[in-house]
Amino acid sequence: QVQLVESGGGLVQAGGSLRLSCGVSGSMFRIYAMGWYRQAPGKQRELVARIRSDLSTDYVDSVKGRFTISRDNAKTTVYLQMSSLKPEDTAVYHCNFDPPVREYWGQGTQVTVSA
Repeated sequence: QVQLVESGGGLVQAGGSLRLSCGVSGSMFRIYAMGWYRQAPGKQRELVARIRSDLSTDYVDSVKGRFTISRDNAKTTVYLQMSSLKPEDTAVYHCNFDPPVREYWGQGTQVTVSA
């Protein structure tokens, strides 16, 4: 059974930084693309960043230059380093495969950025 567990969220002032982690159980981790997603209140969930098995990455325009996704296949963990945070980054952040698998949505981790 695959499980994804997010951590690292919190309350931070605008301009601050946070590092999110997502531990993934299962031996097939290294061959799949992974994504960080976020959902703000009243908004649709969006893909923020993805990292493929070859370590290539994509970002939504709103976070380019501020967020960095990475993965450690030995630790089966994917990270999201977030810098220069803005109030509009406030959301619940989830990790999942890319494309996402419905059964693996977890509770996510709350990121709140104060002005």
